[in-house]
Amino acid sequence: MQSVSRRRLLAAGGGLAATAVLVACGSNTGRGGPGAASALSQWYHQYGEPGTEQAVQRYAAAYDRAKVTVQWRPGDYDRQTAAALLTDDGPDVFESAGPTLDQIQGGQVVDLSDVLGGAGPDFNPVVLGPKTYLGKVYGIPQAIDMQMLYYRKSMLAKAGVRPPESLDELVAAAHTLTGADVKGLFLGNDGGAGAVGSTPLYAAGLELVTAAGEVGFDPPAAAATLGKLHTLYAQSSLLLGAPSDWSDPAAFTQGLTAMQWTGLWALPEISTALGDDFGVLPWPADGARGRPAVPVGAYGSSVSTRSRQIDAAKSYAGWLWVDRTDFQEDFALSYGFHIPARLSLAHRAAKLRTGPAADAVRFTTDHGHADPLLWTDRCKTELQDALTRIISGGADPVGQLAAVVNTVRGELARVRKAN
Repeated sequence: MQSVSRRRLLAAGGGLAATAVLVACGSNTGRGGPGAASALSQWYHQYGEPGTEQAVQRYAAAYDRAKVTVQWRPGDYDRQTAAALLTDDGPDVFESAGPTLDQIQGGQVVDLSDVLGGAGPDFNPVVLGPKTYLGKVYGIPQAIDMQMLYYRKSMLAKAGVRPPESLDELVAAAHTLTGADVKGLFLGNDGGAGAVGSTPLYAAGLELVTAAGEVGFDPPAAAATLGKLHTLYAQSSLLLGAPSDWSDPAAFTQGLTAMQWTGLWALPEISTALGDDFGVLPWPADGARGRPAVPVGAYGSSVSTRSRQIDAAKSYAGWLWVDRTDFQEDFALSYGFHIPARLSLAHRAAKLRTGPAADAVRFTTDHGHADPLLWTDRCKTELQDALTRIISGGADPVGQLAAVVNTVRGELARVRKAN
């Protein structure tokens, strides 16, 4: 498997809305008119999928209202971008997992709401939401990545286990499927803290931050769910110390585990290795308020306010990520395996119409969640550290989550003051 691209971020739901706003492929040729410029710079992080760099160079070359110079940026892309946005030498157009709330509140990125225009409802609302602040859109989603649970049909059938539909069933199934040479479930070599993140909370009917900007998970309710993750660890049902971590499906395809949590990107490799001897599921619901959940994320295209050609940069970003639906589908599915950010494209793409790929699209639209914009890096780190202590250390979930809640409340107060 190729190295894991940061395109596979996770940082995702709502019904698949019917829409008539899809712009015909290539309807904007990029010729003439307002917004023309002599040169624009565009930054991408270094993708791991072969052919992606050549593809984005080709897209840029097809735009003839300006010469677009693409920079492929290896290394710590987020740090590079954050620094460049404070100077006059940064990119005009750039991709990011955000933009971050600090970048938006700091006036470093341009409002792109008018660029989306009537196409806005055609973007998956869960990945568009974290790029929207106070009703304004600051990033155009490019392609969606998501994670889900893969299971070996033959292993479950042999053990008399049905695909789990609740967290309790997942815990029981993993225990039953564990034997001398195989473990029931692989959530990552750390026991799952890094891979599953906040997904179990969403599957318990909770959320990270409410629409009112308050903490969306209380320690008692959340503790019940996270305590079950420790049960998986304590019962030795989890594969630990695998040769490669959760993002690589090797443990699953080599029969080291009956079930594995990994990404959509792994589906082609799994299909090649196992044929139809696998199925996929969302993270199962837990409790009376529970609902299935899958984490979803998307890099997006933004424009820097330090650009000397803001209108031209906006025109190019809109041409590529709104008008050119042919390029958008090519970017998502020709060099890796991802879901287009446009609902209409995801629904019609041939590679996503059947089997587990179609299931993944359905999971994303029906059960997807993404970290909200107000969920800062500090919030994320606090929760992940608590998960590690709960899952593998057996720490009291109520106490651990109480500390997380205190941190999150402080962060929410901080960002409100900055508004």
